[in-house]
Amino acid sequence: MKDQGRSQRKRTGGRLRPFRNKKRYQLGREPAETTVGEPRFRTIDSRGSNTKTRALATNVAQVAEGGEVSQTDIENVVDNPSNVNYARRNIITKGAIIDTSAGRARVTSRPGQTGQVNAVLVEDE
Repeated sequence: MKDQGRSQRKRTGGRLRPFRNKKRYQLGREPAETTVGEPRFRTIDSRGSNTKTRALATNVAQVAEGGEVSQTDIENVVDNPSNVNYARRNIITKGAIIDTSAGRARVTSRPGQTGQVNAVLVEDE
């Protein structure tokens, strides 16, 4: 997902023809693909004078349950709806279901953008 230019199709399905070459601000970066393990972070520059902290690997999560937030250890990734292979590779993204010391939780933050894993407990079915 390196080129984040405009879509090649209209909403109606018609084709949009390019009117200029690719621009520098349309470039994306490689995904962080945060894994479960010893914490590793990388700081990158973002638009303006801002920075982003990417979590390359982490083993802690802030889990919320009924208004209380506690820091727990991540054991592994149970399910990841964004990609079926991410669960096997223990990759954490937003929406992933993780096993923690407090129970199963769904990730609500974006670890590759914010550098931390926030989650809410889910009931086991």
